[in-house]
Amino acid sequence: MRVLVVAVIAAATAAAAAGEIAPADRRSGYDFAGPETRAMQDDDTANPGMLGVLQGETLWTAKTGAAERSCADCHGDPRTSMTGVAVRYPVFEPRLARPLDLEGRINRCRTEHQDAEPLAAESEDLLALTAFVAYQSRGLPIVVQGNAELQPFLDLGNELFHRRQGQLNLSCSQCHDDNWGKRLAGAVIPQAHPTAYPVYRLEWQSLGSLQRRLRNCMIGVRAEPYEYGAPEAIALELYLMVRARGMLIETPGVRP
Repeated sequence: MRVLVVAVIAAATAAAAAGEIAPADRRSGYDFAGPETRAMQDDDTANPGMLGVLQGETLWTAKTGAAERSCADCHGDPRTSMTGVAVRYPVFEPRLARPLDLEGRINRCRTEHQDAEPLAAESEDLLALTAFVAYQSRGLPIVVQGNAELQPFLDLGNELFHRRQGQLNLSCSQCHDDNWGKRLAGAVIPQAHPTAYPVYRLEWQSLGSLQRRLRNCMIGVRAEPYEYGAPEAIALELYLMVRARGMLIETPGVRP
């Protein structure tokens, strides 16, 4: 029995030491999807996530809040003002002394400039606006910076990605760094690059945020999921975006 335990520990240690994915070996979740799913993402007339983008376009010009202002009133044509925005989030917000993701920025704009209530996490409108903004950066490389202000949060995200959690005692890296391309319950394990969010998952039959996906993974390893917008969730999102630097935004992606 002792020999078996030692062998298991040695195997786990070796897996943990396998290291992160080399840039040349990085693959989007699109590459692990079946041909039907890839075809659905490639065709905007068949991509169900485009319904969210179109809804976001309507919301962009809708006046809201006590200020009776729309996003367009401040930002104008999104094809110019929003191009390249999604590729650099999360960003450090000095007034909060912490990073904000794109959903957080949209809600800050609502409360500060439109005098409107923030949209609920994972609500249809917030996902639609986020998808619409991110769509303006489709095809552009991720350029999130790990500067001095963001470094403590990036370090936290790195630590959380490699921390064993839950009753299954698994870390994110054990699946997505060490075992990508293999199968788990019939599904191919991807590399966990956040290139397509908000993403339309056929499993969900709706758009969903990166934080929703993170929560699903945590539930899968039987760990307590982070609340939407929690510092840990934003830190993980930041780490994943930095980890995917140089990869192209695909929003709205389609996944199984």
